[in-house]
Amino acid sequence: MPKEAKKTRRVSRSETERAAVRELVKAARARGEDLTGPNGLLKVLTKDVLEIALEEEMTEHLGYDKHAAEGRNKGNSRNGTRTKTVTTPAAGEVTIEVPRDRDGTFEPVIVKKRQRRLNDVDAVVLSLFARGLTTGEISAHFAEVYGVSIGKDTISRITDKVIEEMQVWASRPLQAVYAAIFIDAIVVKVRDGQVANRPFYAAIGVDLNGHRDVLGLWAGTHGSGESAKYWLAVLTELKNRGVRDVFFLVCDGLKGLPDSVAAVFPDTTVQTCVIHLIRGTFKFASKKYWQQLAVDMKRIYTAPNADAAWAAFEEFEEKWGKPYPAISTLWRNAWSTFIPFLDYDVEIRRVLFSTNAI
Repeated sequence: MPKEAKKTRRVSRSETERAAVRELVKAARARGEDLTGPNGLLKVLTKDVLEIALEEEMTEHLGYDKHAAEGRNKGNSRNGTRTKTVTTPAAGEVTIEVPRDRDGTFEPVIVKKRQRRLNDVDAVVLSLFARGLTTGEISAHFAEVYGVSIGKDTISRITDKVIEEMQVWASRPLQAVYAAIFIDAIVVKVRDGQVANRPFYAAIGVDLNGHRDVLGLWAGTHGSGESAKYWLAVLTELKNRGVRDVFFLVCDGLKGLPDSVAAVFPDTTVQTCVIHLIRGTFKFASKKYWQQLAVDMKRIYTAPNADAAWAAFEEFEEKWGKPYPAISTLWRNAWSTFIPFLDYDVEIRRVLFSTNAI
């Protein structure tokens, strides 16, 4: 492509970005968190998993599948559902439909009668819907929940049903263009022989109308981080599901991700999440200095442009670099992916890059 054509394309795309982001700012006000908020994805997934498990428990109780011919004219049978609201740590209140039988002898296990609070179910549900877990790991989650109360055949049926739902959700078509995609990690305990912490990555897309959607969840690996090959597979999956262009990809210190973005979406700008950068700074300093650190850092990320931000950083580094050299290293390593958002006005910065999306 001739240099003139490339330059024209860059200018045109920049104008498109700015117009789209301004519209995004107008539309994105007052939207809740996308994964764990009151209207988040986790609430929907939790409802699905609980209702799938309850239906399979009822099948075991009655001895036949829902709508199966062998259940006709038998003594006991399904008798609709009753609505129940349970509370979970992250998803909050979740309203589910609990199946009933005519004899009233059904005693659900995953949500017992009169039980209103479910501890740790959020982490279990989150891990179940993430790509990268084996069938054995998913089955192990349910075995831990049920213990000896439910047979292995029922746990296997529940696992199969959940995997079926998971695959439909995880392979659904996506929009062609997103103003921004946020990628961040959530640590979840996974049982596969033994319980261990494992990162799960969520990608949240913001479309040109300001609507947000969790595009997918992926199970990470134990250790110090994922490889560029891992991120290449994640981004290629998004592209194969219909994504053609992303204006900004917002992340924090995920090694190998920027290079993979360049390979799959070459026009995308990689942006460091400012909130994560600020939080990371606090980790290296004594808590008694946090208030002053916050004041000094604000001069950097509210600077009118990249040159002014660098001048503010040099003053910041002169003051804090000697007692806390790790802070200087953190900011210098992140600088090239920190400054892109400085090309936009304060309101756009606040919505796109100063918000913790997950």
